[in-house]
Amino acid sequence: MKCECEQIREKSADYLAGELDEKSLAEVRAHLADCPACREELEGLSAIWTKLGVLPKEQPSGALRSRFYEMLEAYKKDMEKEREKQGFGQTLSHWIRRLMPRRPAYQIALSLVLIAAGLGSGYLLSVRSRSAARTEVAGLKSEVDDMRRIVAVSLLKQASPSERLMGVSWSARIDRPGDEIIQTLLETLNHDPNVNVRLAAADALYLFYDHPEVKEGLIDSLAGQTSPLVQLSLVNLLVEIRERRAAGALERLIQDEKLNPKVKKRAELGLVQLS
Repeated sequence: MKCECEQIREKSADYLAGELDEKSLAEVRAHLADCPACREELEGLSAIWTKLGVLPKEQPSGALRSRFYEMLEAYKKDMEKEREKQGFGQTLSHWIRRLMPRRPAYQIALSLVLIAAGLGSGYLLSVRSRSAARTEVAGLKSEVDDMRRIVAVSLLKQASPSERLMGVSWSARIDRPGDEIIQTLLETLNHDPNVNVRLAAADALYLFYDHPEVKEGLIDSLAGQTSPLVQLSLVNLLVEIRERRAAGALERLIQDEKLNPKVKKRAELGLVQLS
């Protein structure tokens, strides 16, 4: 049944978008009729889908519009410079032909000097252009990250597990999460009542394990988890990132008499792998 539920979840987006064929649509409807859990989850996703459909279209900020026109103006100026260089190049070529030495050896030497000078100047111009483009792209990426950060934090504070799962998904798309997202994900991992949401938060934090607070947060979280699934996930993550400081937490976890046997076995293996 669990495997069938997972298959239905994979089709949920296409179901809500109306893109399933008749056979798949019949399978989803039949399963929803018999599975209250999947039906409730899909109802939550449907509500989110509806909310997303009525969201106003994002309008570019004034700063973004200004930067666009600045880039366009810079591009026009570069094109004018290129045309000027082409005209200058033709004139230069004419003079070079007049000034070119008659002896082949001198001609070759002069040609090599001119080629080297041309390559050097072209390289310097291209480096400056690439540097300006990288600066503009970095600014645009920062605006996109800010938008994703706002959406993620908002969804993670919703009552519906489906919305909180979507919030975790949004947070995983952020290139530079910042302290607010890291703290929100750690809080979700430690206190969210839904196991699936906590598992998703652990997976999202793995993407940011280089952040100074993440490794320590994963270690501290291990002691407070009661779900074997979450415990296994955290042990696997800590071993995967080779966090040797987790050895003490794994030892304390193994000493818990009520610990799930599978978790205990994995923690013992993890200790060996970290040693």
